[in-house]
Amino acid sequence: MAAFIVFTRERMRDQAEMDAYAPKAGASMAGHEAKPHVVYGKHETLEGAPIDGAVIIEFPTMEAAKAWYDSPAYTEARKHRFQGADYRAFITETL
Repeated sequence: MAAFIVFTRERMRDQAEMDAYAPKAGASMAGHEAKPHVVYGKHETLEGAPIDGAVIIEFPTMEAAKAWYDSPAYTEARKHRFQGADYRAFITETL
């Protein structure tokens, strides 16, 4: 069953850290079957607190999504995201 990792950026804190994060995050997908569907496109908050941006990435399974998220390359990249902005992230399976 396909799975999606959804990231919502709640608040930007340090643009330089996010600038360091972006290329590392992209490179971390090498060797993983990942398909970005949304990368900070136009959005409108319908419920809850407004978000600053969103990313949605598809993986073939929940396990594949977790394998990417926990990979050494993404673990290194996400340190910059943690320093640069406040996010909410989750994985969800399709029906």
